[in-house]
Amino acid sequence: MKLATRMSRLGTETAFEVLMKARALEAQGREIIHLEIGEPDFDTPANIVEAGVKALREGQTHYTPSAGIPQLREAIAEEIATTRGIEVHPDQVVVTPGGKPIMFFTILALCEQGDEVIYPNPGFPIYGSMINFVGATPVPVPLLMEKDFCFDIEEFKSLVSPKTKMIILNSPHNPTGGVLTKEDLQAIAEAAIENDAVVLSDEIYSRMVYEGEFASITRFPGLEERTIILDGFSKTYAMTGWRMGYGVMPHWLAAQVTNLMVNSNSCTAAFSQWAAVEALKGPQDESRKMVEAFHQRRDVIVDGLNQIHGFRCLRPKGAFYVFPNVEGTGRSSQEMEDFLLNEAGVATLSGTSFGEYGEGFLRFSYANSVENIQKALGRIGEAVTKP
Repeated sequence: MKLATRMSRLGTETAFEVLMKARALEAQGREIIHLEIGEPDFDTPANIVEAGVKALREGQTHYTPSAGIPQLREAIAEEIATTRGIEVHPDQVVVTPGGKPIMFFTILALCEQGDEVIYPNPGFPIYGSMINFVGATPVPVPLLMEKDFCFDIEEFKSLVSPKTKMIILNSPHNPTGGVLTKEDLQAIAEAAIENDAVVLSDEIYSRMVYEGEFASITRFPGLEERTIILDGFSKTYAMTGWRMGYGVMPHWLAAQVTNLMVNSNSCTAAFSQWAAVEALKGPQDESRKMVEAFHQRRDVIVDGLNQIHGFRCLRPKGAFYVFPNVEGTGRSSQEMEDFLLNEAGVATLSGTSFGEYGEGFLRFSYANSVENIQKALGRIGEAVTKP
């Protein structure tokens, strides 16, 4: 049986591959410290869990409207209006099982052969995977350490052309933790308008900003009607397994993305949606505590990595990742990933998992306890200084 040619263009997310290797070592009796998976190590807040359980007990186990239950779409519209300062109608909201479908559906709906899509590199690997899958041309913007992993605006402007159909942003950024400045966003907004491009703004880490305030590109005139906001519940509320994401977009596009939901998932799980209503409308204390813990862990891991021979690490302004340069160790990114897993018992990700401009770097997720982070730092320091 022969696969369709498009399948050869489909990428993957290697974090799960490294997790499998780590689990195999654990099955052999090794103790592995997991700093590879981008998942909060906290439990979903109890009030959200109870809302999900209550929904199940009340029979919320059936199909829902493909775009999401009205109560959740209204709550999301209110949330986005409040946090981004724009007017949002519930009809502009499409709820999906996780955030990835918004990437997939919007790229599928808007981009085709002959179109160019500008995206950050290193960056979340599914961006490039989906661009290639639909037959469009990926155009990477290199994110450089000397630029604090932000866009080099002059470089970005040189890449924009009449063929540019979409510009993908992710701020705060995975894997670097970088945050785009308001000046960056304004320049990107002007280029999008001038070239009639749409913007897919991945704002999944919008609540995790440690310096300054989060800013969305939708704040600039003319961008509200050409931007898709991607957000969700996995990171902010530790709900990765609930599979709850959403997109906020112009009405005309929301109708088409809803049609893609009809043709693929039918709908998002009903009880998860009711839990998400509680997440938005209920107490925010546990979410805030989680972000405060990440802030503390950030400082611990950055300070520790900068004490290790061959490592240079910036202090990220958002998300829960650090992206240290490891060129001083004399090993490539992939070699360091394998070395630290096998020799130090620390699971990390090679920077090349996020694109070619990730060579020379590793990604560490600090979604783990301070105790485990300190233990990992000790193991890494010892391993890289062994003769």
